Amino acid sequence: MAVSPELILSVLMGLLLLVVAGWLTRLEDWQAYAPVGGGGYGESTGHGHEEKPAGLTRWLTTVDHKDLGILYLVFGVVAFAWGGITALLMRLELTTPSMDLLSSYGGFGLYNALLTTHGITMLFLFAAPMIFAVGNYMVPLLVDADDMAFPRINAIAFWILPFSTILMWAGFFLPVVGIDIQAAKTAWTLYTPLSTSIEGVGVDVFLLGFHLSGFSTTMGAINFIATIVAERNTEKVPWSKLDIFSWTMLTQGGLILFAFPILSGAVLMLLLDRNFGTMFFAAEGGGALLFQHLFWFFGHPEVYILVLPPMGLVSLILPKFAGRKLFGFKFIVYSTLAIGILSFGVWAHHMFTTGINPRLTASFMAISLAIGVPSAVKVFNWITTLWNGKLRMTAPMLFAVGFVQNFIIGGVTGVFLAAIPFDLVMQDTYYVVGHFHFIVFGAIGFALFAGLYYWFPMMTGRMYDRRLALWHFWLSIIGGNVTFIAMLILGYGGMPRRYATYLPQFMTWHAVATLGALVMTVAQLAFLWNFWQSAKYGKRIDSGDPWDLKEIDQFTHEWDWYEQKRERLLADGGEEADGAETAN
Repeated sequence: MAVSPELILSVLMGLLLLVVAGWLTRLEDWQAYAPVGGGGYGESTGHGHEEKPAGLTRWLTTVDHKDLGILYLVFGVVAFAWGGITALLMRLELTTPSMDLLSSYGGFGLYNALLTTHGITMLFLFAAPMIFAVGNYMVPLLVDADDMAFPRINAIAFWILPFSTILMWAGFFLPVVGIDIQAAKTAWTLYTPLSTSIEGVGVDVFLLGFHLSGFSTTMGAINFIATIVAERNTEKVPWSKLDIFSWTMLTQGGLILFAFPILSGAVLMLLLDRNFGTMFFAAEGGGALLFQHLFWFFGHPEVYILVLPPMGLVSLILPKFAGRKLFGFKFIVYSTLAIGILSFGVWAHHMFTTGINPRLTASFMAISLAIGVPSAVKVFNWITTLWNGKLRMTAPMLFAVGFVQNFIIGGVTGVFLAAIPFDLVMQDTYYVVGHFHFIVFGAIGFALFAGLYYWFPMMTGRMYDRRLALWHFWLSIIGGNVTFIAMLILGYGGMPRRYATYLPQFMTWHAVATLGALVMTVAQLAFLWNFWQSAKYGKRIDSGDPWDLKEIDQFTHEWDWYEQKRERLLADGGEEADGAETAN
């Protein structure tokens, strides 16, 4: 009897898990490395250990929120690289109207696989983990908590991600070693009946990995909610003084708890339809329309799940370099909560062309337009914060301002798409792609870059290369606007999305979009080189207040923690001890 490739893969994965479990049981009291009282490196943890284990053991067994933040960061950068490579391959293919570049490597099938993995990777394996990276490292410090509420669950949530990612990407690499599992070609929306009719185990493996990533995100969300609500130092950080980034992480956690179970249910039903003959999404069952309702009830809150914490980052960072307090703090908090509530009432604006009842579409259009109001409140407050401020155009400030610019363009184009007559014309064109990328990369990506540059001195003890940071910003904003505006113009011209070939009349703007994508690629290479080199060899900071925040009375809790840690290290061992600390 022939042994199936999927059986071999299952056995190998089981053996790997057994080896890891066996190795962990050999470690002496490995569970005890949870930090207490801030858990700084080299400090006693209160469990009989003077310091964490060294090397690989530390990173595989750590439950320290700062370590896990760094692990999320490294994972997010790897996913960002893979998502960027797939996007660049698609853009190079789209430079010409016919199938040229990929024709010898899988043709249309490979293009569809790249399209699928690019969308899923950037949304679920880059954006969400990068937000969790910043949140894990900073939220306990901002709310003056010892650690995350559930440190071990925090570690489990992270370690689910690499295994889910292996399953989602397996179809690109297993055929190379002779295992016949093909990459999923469903597009990131997984629309039925395509996702239920494609044969082969590749889609099932992909769906299983996708399902696991949802578990990881949900576990992380529960941890953030519990940390902010229950572990916060209520004397130092009452609700009235909770920072705006923590407010957005709290709101994000609530959205995840309501939205991700719907996605998990839809994916589980897809797996059952594909493998056990159920008829959830068959024509005589719920049909494709049922899947779209389930997917977009999750899918549109997912946009706000991803964009609210970056909004919080920008709201936190802009005042630091504008030299004045955030204008209308309470209104930004209220608008955050309003967006969280309204986000569950707009999902069907993705379905205006499906033939659903016009009276329903009118109500969804009204709510979709209404959700622009709290978003506009934030924009006006950011602009007013900058108005007459003493601006310092550092890298965090530049990326925060770039976020505002890109978010305005993405938001305005989104308001147009919320209007039924306009959406009927632009649905499934490149206009939607341009709008979405202004939000996902132009807004979310820029805010994450701002946060990483802002806290880079704290995380490494060194300063990044300012010149490379400027190159990163200007190439990113120029390349991004060139690419995404070209996509908007293509959409106005009627160019449909998800197509690997097109009419020659669209070639010029596709070439412009590809040029912009190449510029963005150079920008991200500068970013990676800057962070790698600066973390190892950058100029060591000589203060716990590298941004001079005390002068403007904005020295927040995380910097206070960092300054106290530096003072303890200097008292124990001077500059040499400080150098050892920053090397970690």
